[in-house]
Amino acid sequence: MGKVYIVGAGPGDPDLITVKGLRAIKEADVILYDRLINKELLTYAKPDAELIFVGKMPNYHGVIQDRINTLLVQHGKKGKVVARLKGGDPFVFGRGAEEAEVLAEAGIPFEIVPGITSGIAAPAYAGIPVTHRDYGSSFAIVTGHMREGKDDSIKWESLATGIDTLAIYMGVGNLPYICQQLTKHGKSGDTPVALIHWGTTDVQKTVTGTLNTIVELVQQENIENPSMIIVGEVVKVRGKIQWFEKEQYLQKLRQEISV
Repeated sequence: MGKVYIVGAGPGDPDLITVKGLRAIKEADVILYDRLINKELLTYAKPDAELIFVGKMPNYHGVIQDRINTLLVQHGKKGKVVARLKGGDPFVFGRGAEEAEVLAEAGIPFEIVPGITSGIAAPAYAGIPVTHRDYGSSFAIVTGHMREGKDDSIKWESLATGIDTLAIYMGVGNLPYICQQLTKHGKSGDTPVALIHWGTTDVQKTVTGTLNTIVELVQQENIENPSMIIVGEVVKVRGKIQWFEKEQYLQKLRQEISV
């Protein structure tokens, strides 16, 4: 019997992989990897490791997830060491628990390797702390993958009035609805909002506004997924401590000057 490591590969910057996660990649006979992981991490694989892309696309999640489960069990039963690489953390909207359940039912040994999730890392790289003594003492991670009137189980009133900072995943397509629901249930329209596109990568881009203005700003800047939505007063801190995008700009400027 083999063993499966369900690994959080981090939010995009390859340097944010954990030591244990990197060791799992190096030892794996088979690596199943998602669409959003940094492909640089695959260069650490053994020369003879089998690399299998299992990235999900919209409307095909169910079919692909069944295939992933089958592959994990098949390779585990063959005695292989398997690294299942997931963007961010495997237990934060990553279906890692579902895959672990399948492995447990099949009697295949596995380990969960936590990863740095985008809801914390992307705002950090944008100069936005998710908690701050002056601006926010509570923080919630929320899925933005919902449709108006369809299976919306989000407790909007609790989020709008009971939580200081919201980190919303997979929500760009539903941004107008999200802003509408938050203001409808008591959040001020002047509440600061940031969208961080491809956070922690060399193409990171951040757009800031308020619940009243962010939809129009995002449309103007043509911001799409993958992006994190951060809602809360903590966004104000970005003006003082943003660092990553400044560094990216300076590096680009140095390269242009050297040429």
